Amino acid sequence: MTDPLVRFDGVAKSYDLATLVISDLNFDVGRGEFLTLLGPSGSGKTTTLMMLAGFEQPDRGRILFEGRDIVHVPPHRRNIGVVFQSYALFPHLTAEENIAFPLSVRGRPRAEIAERVARALAMVRLEGLGGRRPNQLSGGQQQRVALARALVFEPSLVLMDEPLGALDKKLRAELQTEIRCLHRELGVTIVYVTHDQEEALALSDRVAVFHEGRIRQIGPPQELYDRPRDPFVAGFIGENNRLEGEALECTEDGRLAIRLANGSVVQAEAPDVTPSVRRVILSVRPERIAIALADAQDLGTDALAATVAETVFLGDHIRVRARLDDGSIVAVKRAAFAFDPRLKPGARIALAWSAEHAVAFAAEGETTASPRPRTGYEGEEATAPYRRSRR
Repeated sequence: MTDPLVRFDGVAKSYDLATLVISDLNFDVGRGEFLTLLGPSGSGKTTTLMMLAGFEQPDRGRILFEGRDIVHVPPHRRNIGVVFQSYALFPHLTAEENIAFPLSVRGRPRAEIAERVARALAMVRLEGLGGRRPNQLSGGQQQRVALARALVFEPSLVLMDEPLGALDKKLRAELQTEIRCLHRELGVTIVYVTHDQEEALALSDRVAVFHEGRIRQIGPPQELYDRPRDPFVAGFIGENNRLEGEALECTEDGRLAIRLANGSVVQAEAPDVTPSVRRVILSVRPERIAIALADAQDLGTDALAATVAETVFLGDHIRVRARLDDGSIVAVKRAAFAFDPRLKPGARIALAWSAEHAVAFAAEGETTASPRPRTGYEGEEATAPYRRSRR
């Protein structure tokens, strides 16, 4: 990435001088990018955002904004818009006055403030509601006011800390669409924090997956979903089947042959597995698995024998829990309209998937490839298939 808007360079943070909540953080944010920091509670994503906003200071490292180190710059001098989950609106001010506040403290002329506030209210579809106070607005309307307030002074960077976390599912989906549209229309750079994986996939140009104070993988949503680089990313983003196996050899097309616990041999991509690894975890998404009655021949000779343990109707799709002959459970998703009604609990079935849709990782305790360096926006995170010869 050339000339990023934001750069974290060797940033570390501890609250008790003993345990690092952020450890050696290195990543860039491109101009106009929508980057989401995704991870479980306590993973360090909100601390990262608060350091960028200026509400927390790193113990070491640099945070560059437009090429300038802002670690010691106070929050009100960073020219960054911030949207919080709690809205953080002034209860005694109207919606218009809340939105006008950033312009007022910057000493903008009254006529300019009125014009910008009216434009901001229209932008978030709150025309006619500017005279109401926060307690006269719904949760979704209050969050729109908070969003308008963060955008009204035209910052080059907007930070959002789980802004939709307090809203119901339907309203959350509506505001996701609005945020996505505003990002495209305004071209503003957004750094967004959430623990909701679906939200991250729907909104982002790139997603940084945090775990234990580190970024485990950063890249476009589809890359993280289809090509996770470690078991944590594979398990945290979307549903995944994990099957233990033994690494055998590298095939002619560069994939890894794996013997599963039931004796079956399958193939998978293995981007970060070294030749010394023997025990691996195979990861495959439920929607990538083909399923048919056991006597079907169209799944090929590599199909795994299993028994339907349970089927669950979930509206647009049906989830099948299948038990392999060694006792392992595999989840399969199928569109409800195309589901074979003969696949009932107790039915003998066959399961199969393409090697390109399966990824193998070294099991815990095995040696893996060296960590990759800092990455930017131009696809440097693309994983190469396993191509080392095995002895």
